[in-house]
Amino acid sequence: MADEISPHVRPSKKGKHVFVAACCIVLMGIGLWLVWRQAREPTEQTEEAFFPGSKKKMPVPSEKVIDYGKLKEKSDEALTALMEERKAPFGIEKSIDMIVRPDESIKVGKETVRMQKILDEVRLKQGEILETDLVAETKPKEQDAFGIHVVQPGENIWDIHFNLLSDYYDHKGIHLSPIADEPDRLGYSSGVGKILKFSENLVHIYNLRTRALDTDLHLIYHLSKIVVYNMDRVFALLDRIDYKAVNRIEFDGETLWLPAVQ
Repeated sequence: MADEISPHVRPSKKGKHVFVAACCIVLMGIGLWLVWRQAREPTEQTEEAFFPGSKKKMPVPSEKVIDYGKLKEKSDEALTALMEERKAPFGIEKSIDMIVRPDESIKVGKETVRMQKILDEVRLKQGEILETDLVAETKPKEQDAFGIHVVQPGENIWDIHFNLLSDYYDHKGIHLSPIADEPDRLGYSSGVGKILKFSENLVHIYNLRTRALDTDLHLIYHLSKIVVYNMDRVFALLDRIDYKAVNRIEFDGETLWLPAVQ
């Protein structure tokens, strides 16, 4: 007679061992993954510290972006008011489009660039060594101000400087003649002309398309180049000039000599 098969079949000891081993492998795998993930986080932070920019950069917060388009269209009242407030101490209105802090970015057309990147390019051009904190970036000085003029087709650096000078003196109640920068009958440069010539050493042209400093204003694409002024440096010079004695200024190609205060 055939043996009766019981409906309750007990698993063999071998099956139990296989099941337990599989669970152990799964648990060990989860544990190793958690340990790897924990160890990976400081590694990524270290890589970012020693190789800035190795990770994908986060977008600049909107409150840190000075948008030229919004200023030109006056579509952002808060931004327009901010620029007017920043321009007021310098006595300018039309010749400078934006005044930007080192920790801000500017947007012109489709291009957005950090002001600090432009300043780094300027320092490199001047032969300064860039020192970057490997742990955290050095905080910029909030009081530093940089004027931005967006170059328009047909403009040249001389006219851009003259417009700034005219804007500055208008605020002081002094009207500059349109020919104030032209040489006299003997061919000697006027005082205003000497100031403009010297001013070329105080500004920088930045190409937004190539992300580099430039020297040529003749080749201009729409919204492609800007002129950058160190506002404190430029206006510290202008404030020292007595316009009544402007024609007594001397310029030797490098140094601007101002007449002694009487």
